[in-house]
Amino acid sequence: MYHVYAFATPNSVKVPIALEELGIDYTLHAVNVRKGEQKSDGFLALNANGKVPVLTTDDRNFTLTESSAILVYLAEKHGKLLSQDPVRRARTFEQLFVHASGLSPAFGQAGYFLKFAPKVVPHAIERFSGEANRQLKLLDATLAKQPFVAGDEYSIADIAHFGWIWRRAFPDLTFDETPHVQRWYDAMFGRPAVVRAIEKLELLARENG
Repeated sequence: MYHVYAFATPNSVKVPIALEELGIDYTLHAVNVRKGEQKSDGFLALNANGKVPVLTTDDRNFTLTESSAILVYLAEKHGKLLSQDPVRRARTFEQLFVHASGLSPAFGQAGYFLKFAPKVVPHAIERFSGEANRQLKLLDATLAKQPFVAGDEYSIADIAHFGWIWRRAFPDLTFDETPHVQRWYDAMFGRPAVVRAIEKLELLARENG
C-alpha cells in the first residue's frame, strides 16, 4: 500500500492523480502547509527538505520525494503513463523538465510576490508574473499543435503541468489568451481520475484546515 503525504497544493495533486489513473490503492495523510506542519520533526524525518508530496510504503522501507520523480517512478513501476517509444519518452521528459525548471517556479514565485511577500517589490512582481505568463503562452503554443503536452498520448507530463494550471489563481493567471490551454484543461477535468484525486485532496484540506 502506498502512503501519500500531501495537501491541496499544486505539487501534491499530481501524485493522487497518477495513482487514480493507474487504479492503485493508496492512503492520503494530511500535511497542513498553512500551519507549517511540513516543518515538524515527524515530517522532516520523511523529507528533510520539508516539502510535500512524499510517497512511501506501509513499512517505510521506500520513501520518495519530488513530485516529478514520484510520477516517473509510478509510471515505470506500473507500466503506464510513460511511453517506451524513445521519441515520445523523450518528449515526456522534456515537458517534465520544462515544468520543473520553468513553469512551476515562475508560477510559485509570481504568487508569492503578489500575495505573501512582506512588502511590495514591483520588480519581482513584474519579473515573475511576466515569466509565468510567458510560460503559460509557451504551453499554449505547444498545445496548439497536439492534444497533450508531450504529443498525442496522455502522460505524466500532463499530470505534472496540471498541478500549477489547476492553481493558476495563485499567480493571478487566466486562460483569456491561451485557448489551447483552456481546451486541454477542460479535457483534464473530464478525466474521472483527475476529478477523484482533486475531491480527495480538497476533502483532506477541509478536514485538516
